[in-house]
Amino acid sequence: MQRGARFATTWWSMLCLSVVMLPWYRSSFDLGIFMGLFARDENNASALASAIFGGHWWLWPIVAAAIAPVFSVLTPDRRRGDILLASGGAVGLAMTLLQAWAIGLHGWNGSWLVDAFGPLDVRQGNLGIGAAGAIICFLLLLTGGLARQGKFGGDYFVAAAVGCLSLVILIFTVWPVMTLFGQLFGAEDTAVGQRVLTNRIWGLSCVTNTGACGTAWNTLALAFLTASSCTILGLAFALIVARTNFRFRKSLRLLTILPIITPSFIVGMGLILIFGRSGVINQWIEWAFHIRAGRWIYGFDGVWLAQTFSFTPIAFLILIGVVEGVSPTLEEATQTLRASPRRTFWTVSLPLMMPGIANAFLISFIESLADFGNPLLLGASFNVLSTEIYFSVVGAQADFGQTAALALILLTFALVAFLVQQRIVGGKSYVTMSGKGDGGLPQPLPAGVRRTAFAIAIPWAVLSVAIYGLAILGGFVTTWGRDWTLTLDHFGRALSVDMTQSAAAFWTGRAWNSLFTTVELAVIAAPITAAIGLVAAWLFTRQRFAGRRMLEFSVMLSFCVPGTVIGVAYILTYNVPPLELTGTGFILIAAFVFRNLPVGVRSGMAGLSQVDKSLDEASTTLGASAYRTLTAVTFPLVKSALTTALIYSFVRSMTTVSAVIFLASAEYNLATVMIINSAINGDYGLAMAYCTVLIAIMIVAVAIINLLVGKRRIGRREAAPAIYPAKAQA
Repeated sequence: MQRGARFATTWWSMLCLSVVMLPWYRSSFDLGIFMGLFARDENNASALASAIFGGHWWLWPIVAAAIAPVFSVLTPDRRRGDILLASGGAVGLAMTLLQAWAIGLHGWNGSWLVDAFGPLDVRQGNLGIGAAGAIICFLLLLTGGLARQGKFGGDYFVAAAVGCLSLVILIFTVWPVMTLFGQLFGAEDTAVGQRVLTNRIWGLSCVTNTGACGTAWNTLALAFLTASSCTILGLAFALIVARTNFRFRKSLRLLTILPIITPSFIVGMGLILIFGRSGVINQWIEWAFHIRAGRWIYGFDGVWLAQTFSFTPIAFLILIGVVEGVSPTLEEATQTLRASPRRTFWTVSLPLMMPGIANAFLISFIESLADFGNPLLLGASFNVLSTEIYFSVVGAQADFGQTAALALILLTFALVAFLVQQRIVGGKSYVTMSGKGDGGLPQPLPAGVRRTAFAIAIPWAVLSVAIYGLAILGGFVTTWGRDWTLTLDHFGRALSVDMTQSAAAFWTGRAWNSLFTTVELAVIAAPITAAIGLVAAWLFTRQRFAGRRMLEFSVMLSFCVPGTVIGVAYILTYNVPPLELTGTGFILIAAFVFRNLPVGVRSGMAGLSQVDKSLDEASTTLGASAYRTLTAVTFPLVKSALTTALIYSFVRSMTTVSAVIFLASAEYNLATVMIINSAINGDYGLAMAYCTVLIAIMIVAVAIINLLVGKRRIGRREAAPAIYPAKAQA
């Protein structure tokens, strides 16, 4: 049997099992799931049984579409068979998704559907095992049929990867965002233009000194400056860690990721403890110089500092892989041509780092757009779009129409930034790794660049130590600001364990339940995020297919919308059939994965842009499939991107607040939700103690991830201590 016929037969068999035997509306697993054909109740009946005995006539087109693959195998005309295979998959997938969207617990989901087809006497619940299996099978039959027609280079894996990525992005990113935007266009009390084009959003009174600028201009200015400072700081740290013999560079590398392994409000709180009205620095200035420093931390300056502190680690994680990936041989070639180290850096090394610099700027820009914790804590009268969105959600009258209007503006800003980044970077080549071996040695930084990097990075590192020192100290004192007696009571209340006479342990501490849940969900979400992110990056950089740019931007949607908005969008979308996920652990995992996915994608794209496509072509020429090439050739060369995706996904899943504040439940309570609730209730000791425990856990997790993934090595030789004349280093 030919490969195409075997493919069609295999997935058609799985499709028949899903449509005929598996329960269409049941999501629980047990031995009875294969008895759907013989069940008569709606929860256990298969699609075929529901259509015959349950009155669910809308399932008949799905059953009919499941027959099409048979004809694709039986027909002697291969071209016609390929068309039948793809058509059957497309029709079945479309009908499954359309009927799930159109019919719910109350019949038709729209008055125009009632007018067109009449009222329904039968309702439809949540999609289950059979529906999920059918969707997957229809999708793979569609992509397989397209691959057999020569699409996607005729490769089944590439076609399936594009199809699966498109489907999950559609379900877990585009659909929730569109549901939220439906609140904007469905509002009857206020026109869309009146919500979007207001003076509060676009006002320019600050230009004439008659008032404040609109929130849109505040947001853009803050995002641009934050992205610039984060990229510069991230590059300085990456150069020090990768290109100098600084004695404490390993500690510096660990310090750079501390801000992303703690909840964001800890950064703002630490800055207030240092620079606030009663902060350590302000009190010292007043004592030493009799000068009151004022409230400068509250406003634009404070928010900019907090966001720079919070998002620099993301820029560093993206840039470190790019800096390490610059080919030493290219730099040695310039030395052979008598170029000075300074000229080599500015004309060869730095331009080859441009993909990482551009991606770091884009991610930092979008992170600043989406951040609401720091502006909420430090913004005072300085308003940005994210805080406006937050208050429109949690206000006395939740105005989802206004929320959608503000989110639409944020998405527009993100789209423009994305297109500008593509315009700058997209048409150039930054390949530094080819099929040839690289035995070069990384060149030392020019003296001026090295001094500048240290001058930028070291003060930031000192500030990091001060902030985290105060945060950790808060968990060891009785009452912050009043009673500075050292104590371990806060840790005892959070993590106490009682032992019985039989040596059985009872986890009696208040934090154990949320800690176990958070770690479990983060461990599940991290590898899923890394796998999807790197495959997506590979598709975007190595494959050419229709809609690639649109799919690439769709991946960024969940990242450029504030986490609170994503949480609200998930509730509006998944609180009712066809996917009723609210209150489950699955919705939290989905929020973790698709909220953090863009960082893995952008990091992977930055790394892959340095790997010559000839390596993939050589593997394909030797008969390897796209999957084999991806796993055996490409992925090992982008270990830094894999490490970035795993670390970022895990720590963000452990520390995120805004995206899950509305999604956590009594059964699935999360560590950050408990911490912020403790802080709101004034129990800062417990909150700080819990944060200290999270920091320790994630430091261990980061070390384990680095150990398991390993480090990509470009050069083969060990660098000997180099001595350069003073003149050559200038």
